Amino acid sequence: MSGPVHGTWEPAPATRWEDAFLSGNGRHGVMMFGDPNVDRVVVNHHTLVRPNGAEHARPPALAAELPLLQDRLLAGDTTAAERFTDGRELQWVQPFHPAFEIRLRYPGDQEPGGHRREVDFTTGVVTAHHGGRHSEVFVSRADDVIAHRVTGPGLIADITLDHQLPGAPHDLAVGHSAVLTPEGALLTLRVRHPGSDRAYTGITLAVLTGGGTRTSLPGIRIEGARSLLLLTRVRRHTGELDALTEARELRALLPEGIDEDPYDRLLARHIALHRPAYLRVGLDLDADESERALSGSELLRRPKSTALLERLFAAGRYHLLSASGMLPPRLTGLWTGDWNTAWSGAFTTDANLNLQTASAAAAALPEVTEAHAALVQGQLEHWRDNARAIFGTRGVVAPAHTDGESGHIYHFSREFPLQLWTAGADWLLKPLVDHDETRGERDPRTAAALAEVACFYEDFLTRTDDDGHLVVVPSYSPENRPANAGWGTLNAAMDLSAARHALLTAAQYHPDTPEADRWRALAGRLAHHRINEDGALAEWAWPGLRDSYDHRHLSHLYGVWPLDEITPYDTPELATAAHRALELRGAENDSAHGHLHHALIAARLRDGERVDHALDQVLGGDFFHASLMSAHYPNRDVYNADAAHTLPAVLIETLVQSTPDRLVLLPAPPGRCPRGRLRGIRTRFGAEVDLTWAPGGARAVLKPTRTVRVQLRTSPGDGDAQPLHLVAGEDHVLTLGSW
Repeated sequence: MSGPVHGTWEPAPATRWEDAFLSGNGRHGVMMFGDPNVDRVVVNHHTLVRPNGAEHARPPALAAELPLLQDRLLAGDTTAAERFTDGRELQWVQPFHPAFEIRLRYPGDQEPGGHRREVDFTTGVVTAHHGGRHSEVFVSRADDVIAHRVTGPGLIADITLDHQLPGAPHDLAVGHSAVLTPEGALLTLRVRHPGSDRAYTGITLAVLTGGGTRTSLPGIRIEGARSLLLLTRVRRHTGELDALTEARELRALLPEGIDEDPYDRLLARHIALHRPAYLRVGLDLDADESERALSGSELLRRPKSTALLERLFAAGRYHLLSASGMLPPRLTGLWTGDWNTAWSGAFTTDANLNLQTASAAAAALPEVTEAHAALVQGQLEHWRDNARAIFGTRGVVAPAHTDGESGHIYHFSREFPLQLWTAGADWLLKPLVDHDETRGERDPRTAAALAEVACFYEDFLTRTDDDGHLVVVPSYSPENRPANAGWGTLNAAMDLSAARHALLTAAQYHPDTPEADRWRALAGRLAHHRINEDGALAEWAWPGLRDSYDHRHLSHLYGVWPLDEITPYDTPELATAAHRALELRGAENDSAHGHLHHALIAARLRDGERVDHALDQVLGGDFFHASLMSAHYPNRDVYNADAAHTLPAVLIETLVQSTPDRLVLLPAPPGRCPRGRLRGIRTRFGAEVDLTWAPGGARAVLKPTRTVRVQLRTSPGDGDAQPLHLVAGEDHVLTLGSW
């Protein structure tokens, strides 16, 4: 064995669903348990959210009250925004939930020894071996089907579909069927939510080689088979679903008269899409080969191991790719084994979603960005409703939480006045702008959405301070409040950064229009960031508002990451203040997203020691399950994808950063990574970068796809920027001294 391991394995069955190995195609997802007596595959689907009344919720009609609120806040009423509500109770978005478990129960007591389960990141195949039985499953990107094959001598198994996973409501309307058809044995599970016409149906077609099948309600029994192939899909619907038609569509995936094994044929079609995407980028930290050979659970006991970082980087990209398709990853990615998913298993857009997808552009995963764009584009009409109802403006305002269906703002309360958050649309469009810069082409859908954000600010930014600067009022910094005021205030740093960035970026996308001049002028009238009495960038750029430092969110440093508004190169005074703000920031409840958000900002500010500390908190805090999916809190508390999906972005940011006109190499390499190779990184000026580094120096190979002039920066201790002239199609080699 040599080089990083592109997968992980365990020598024992999973006893917790959180430790189940994962596969997904961005629509369907599976969680596989290996067990001596029972194979369990939990099936998920991105569209499965439970009706709870939120499907009918609309944004509050508050626009008529906005001028009075603005008057009061500007006059010094620090709690005025607490009354800016229609009095509704906090409404959570519709909860994400699992579909069901495919259960294969084998008769008799199986011997406990000889078990191994593993997942191959390059193929997305999860396998479990026990004795002579071999079980493997993947979710096809090509055919949108869950394919599960079991082989072994004289297979005997009872197969059922069961929705009764932890937290399943007792009042669901459930129907099972098991019939033998010309296509194969057909199992269906229909689940309807109470008081709703919404339902979903699981369809599993069982095709045997050898042996026989009989119905054994609520499932089927197979006997004497050499192999078993299960093809499964989930359909969400209203009314009835024609299960026989679905079965025929599944059987059509297995054409007759072909020498190739049907499972292998399905797998080859899937691998043709999955493997190239996964292999576009790789990280090699020259880890010890004996550690690379360890199981995932053993590696997790070695938090300082570079082999652990290699594997978590690989797993993070694999899970992120697997969770992204029709939608980007939820708080739990695409997976859950519990009907009571924390925070509704939502898309939390005021921090978590952008953190999870932070590596998409640089780590060459356009599939992730396209899924992110699908979420945004699918909700723009609701964003328009939010702007009209709450603020009485044109344009768009994004919600802080969404179930993937509704983009309306209805999840808010006195403690979390998320209806006041106006920065969300810019924050959510920023990854799409990065994607456009990376590929060198502007998406007209992104251009149109940016224009709508700018229109919102044209209508919303009407108040000024004594110096004539525009004031963002009301303003909100997720999910924090000043030490001496209510949650809704004035000139939150994130709001200022978002407004400025949205207006200037919209002007760049529409350069030859009359609106562009207006938008640039409006951006120039916004208030500046404030440096407080501690020398830190203030979270609220309004005199008298005191910072609350012990908080998990770092929204006020939006200008540092992911924006390029505040950098050590262009705005050193503000960068110093931002670094001071980072030093003073507490970890509050030790959430994983807080630690890694801290690390991303530290990397932009060239502080490798602070990145190392954040990594220590996550890797040493028992945040990762044996599946290498992560938890929200230490000690594997609350299944959550934030750490798993964000960690690759942190490592990339410490080694390579780019803007449309700048390349920064080794800005903040963690001390735990003294040498290594990072290949395939994409830059926002259109070049691919392969970087090799060691204590004696570094070498970078740039492969530009377009001709550009950029600045080169190396850190720490670099002097003036060096100019680089890159020619499309011509590799450019850089050799750096000791770093």
